[in-house]
Amino acid sequence: MVELLKNPKMLILAVLSGLVPAIFWLWFWLKEEDDENHESLGLIVISFILGGLLVFLAIWLEKATVNFVKDNTVQIIIWAAIEELLKFFGVMIIVSGNQNVDRPIDYPMYFIATALGFAALENTLYLINPFGVSGAVVGMLTGNLRFLGSTLLHAMSSSMIGSAIGLSFYLEESRALYIFIGISCAILLHSVFNFFIMKGSGENFLSVFGFLWVVTIINILIFEKLKRMGRDVTVLK
Repeated sequence: MVELLKNPKMLILAVLSGLVPAIFWLWFWLKEEDDENHESLGLIVISFILGGLLVFLAIWLEKATVNFVKDNTVQIIIWAAIEELLKFFGVMIIVSGNQNVDRPIDYPMYFIATALGFAALENTLYLINPFGVSGAVVGMLTGNLRFLGSTLLHAMSSSMIGSAIGLSFYLEESRALYIFIGISCAILLHSVFNFFIMKGSGENFLSVFGFLWVVTIINILIFEKLKRMGRDVTVLK
C-alpha cells in the first residue's frame, strides 16, 4: 500500500481494474431489462455505493470469525454467508416500501447493483497488493481473472436471491420460503467457487468458471421469465 501511495498511477490502475469490470457487468445486466422500463438510475447508484460500503463490514465480521472458526472449509462457508447476508439486508433497506420497485425483474436488478458495488471495492482492495508488489502487468492479469470470476460470482449469487423474490411476486404467502432457497443457493454457489479457487488446481479453476457461466445462462433465462411476469403486472394495472 505504501508503494502505491508513492506511485499514484498504480493506485489509479488498481481502482480502475476493480471498478471498470463491475460497471461493465452492471451495464450488461441492466440491458437485460425491458427497454421501456428501466430502473431508477439514482437508486441503482445508491445500491452500488452501498454494496461497496458493505465490504468494510464484511471484512470486520470475517476477521472476527477467524478467532472462533479454525477449519478452513467451514470458514469459507461462513465468509460466503456473511457476504451474501450483508448484501441481502443492504438491498432490503433500499427496496422495502419503495414504490419504484413494482415489478418482479426489479429485485434481481438491485441485488446485482449492490453485489457489483461490493465486488468493485473488494477487487480494488485485492488488486492493491499485486499492483504494488509486481507492477501493472501482473496486476492487470489478476484483474482479468477477477473480471471473469469474482465479479460475475457476486452478481450471480446475489441475483439468485433477487430472482427468488421476483418469482414469488404473486406468492406472498410463500415468499419467506423463496427467500430462504435463494439465500441458500447463493451461499452454496459462493462457497463452492471460493473453495475450488482457493483449494483447487488449474483444472478445477477452469471447471468452476465453466459452471459459473452455466449459472449465468440460467439467470438470463430466469430474467426472461421475470420480464414476462412484469408485463402481466402492467396489463393488470
